[in-house]
Amino acid sequence: MRPLRALVIYIAFIFLGGALIAPWLWHFAQLFAQLFPKIAAAPFHRYLDRAFLFLALAGIWPLMRALGATSPKEVGIVPPYGQMKKLFGGILLGIISLAIVVGIEIAKGARSFNQTATAHQIVGAIFFALLTAVVVGALEEILFRGAIFGGLRRVFGWPLALAISSLIFALLHFLKRADIAGSVQWNSGFILLAKLFDFHGFIPEFLGLTLVGAILALAYQRTGNLYFSIGLHGSWIFILQSFSKLTIQSAGASVSFWGGSKMVDGWLAFLILIATLIIFQLLPLQKRLPYTIK
Repeated sequence: MRPLRALVIYIAFIFLGGALIAPWLWHFAQLFAQLFPKIAAAPFHRYLDRAFLFLALAGIWPLMRALGATSPKEVGIVPPYGQMKKLFGGILLGIISLAIVVGIEIAKGARSFNQTATAHQIVGAIFFALLTAVVVGALEEILFRGAIFGGLRRVFGWPLALAISSLIFALLHFLKRADIAGSVQWNSGFILLAKLFDFHGFIPEFLGLTLVGAILALAYQRTGNLYFSIGLHGSWIFILQSFSKLTIQSAGASVSFWGGSKMVDGWLAFLILIATLIIFQLLPLQKRLPYTIK
């Protein structure tokens, strides 16, 4: 049960550690408020988010070692030679799947393109979406699929590991933005932490996020490395980021069916994701033997 214990310690390290250091980051930024006014004026939840991210990145390799990985290959990281077909296959599947959602919503009038956006804003939104897709797609796949799913399947076998890692992926993406009132104190991070898990609209967003995690874990299981899942995840992030910045929701549109700016919080995206899973299962991908329980 060492991998499970290591995972619990890692999650506690991120959230408890982040809650502790976020107030210090905020106070440190205030010392340079005249030089960096935008950073100093950022809401406290941004500092908590950054603290979580910093600790998550700092703890990835220790987590991998604790989960039994002794080389990058064991967490799905292999040399790129010969892997571009998998990478671009994932990108293509991701773009097509969510582009269908976008097309249906635009055609049915649930959302429309933001006509007030300038060319500069459009280019900036696309660039930011692309950068986020590359960085977040790769890091989250290394963490959630390479380390967490890869480590858990050494203990439980891949089907149960897929279920557990997908649930963890969905829950951690349910962190909502909140903020605190009054001055920032040493315990402000813990106060805000208690507010972050807002499960309003739990269904269908949670089901959609769980299904996303399951598809990505299955991609790793079937292909033997992270290239397909990185491409798939990155393209989804790119579409979602661009969608939220460049379109606006129409008045009266049902959020529960069409979804909001996150798209995956609606039933339409959930149905398309199910279709994506079925199509993915039919693709002629390299098979990978599952890990046996040790």
